[in-house]
Amino acid sequence: MADVASTRSSTLSSVSNAMRVLKAFNAHDREWGVSDLARHLDLGKSTTHRLLTTMVEERVLEHDHQSGRYRLGLAVFDLAAAVPTQVDLHEAVLSPMIELRNRCGETTQVAVLDGRQVVYVERLDSPHTLRLFLEVGRRNHAHCTATGKVLLAHLPEARLDRLLSNWELPAMTPQTITEPTLLKTQLKEVKGRGWAENRHESEVGVVSFAVPIRTTGGDVIAALSVAGPAERIDLDAEALVRALSQTAQMVSQRLGYRRH
Repeated sequence: MADVASTRSSTLSSVSNAMRVLKAFNAHDREWGVSDLARHLDLGKSTTHRLLTTMVEERVLEHDHQSGRYRLGLAVFDLAAAVPTQVDLHEAVLSPMIELRNRCGETTQVAVLDGRQVVYVERLDSPHTLRLFLEVGRRNHAHCTATGKVLLAHLPEARLDRLLSNWELPAMTPQTITEPTLLKTQLKEVKGRGWAENRHESEVGVVSFAVPIRTTGGDVIAALSVAGPAERIDLDAEALVRALSQTAQMVSQRLGYRRH
């Protein structure tokens, strides 16, 4: 039995490390060499090489023999195509996002929740010279972003409590909420009024508003936000929230949501 348990533990460890390798590839790090990746993941070079070789054989990664570096393979894109929620979300949100961006003149973005972080899966830049430079795939802390607050606010209470347990909320600015009890109080307010705001909490000088995007059955699967410099956003914040809510309602309807 001990040998079986040891084998199972080793297998699970390999799977876990393979997932860590996969997650190391992002918008900033599109390619990795063996040595750099091993240092990044704190793994042995030989272990990293074996993982990479196996993942190349499975087409999850590709190996450039000239540079010796690795990048995501075609199998990853095949898997992405099999995730209907994200595909449906992209198709449902793009046209309304363009209209919203043109209407408000600010950066618009869509985020989903991943643990205690948000991941921006769609983004349209503001046409203004002074604008935010965000990237699709970029992550941020959920507790100090408008999108994160919306997504946290609509979690089942038991799941939210598990996330808040032992969560040391990092202070990104002097305005960031760092007390879990205070955050939970604010999340109740967010859920009640239907929108969230971030005033200088993730970055000084930046203000954002966000609203939920719902799918069939009313589940909140993403958050839509408008963000920009405080001096512009605060000129007509009420109109921005209203435009956001109208756009999110349109997207939600496209995803099958019907308000009862």
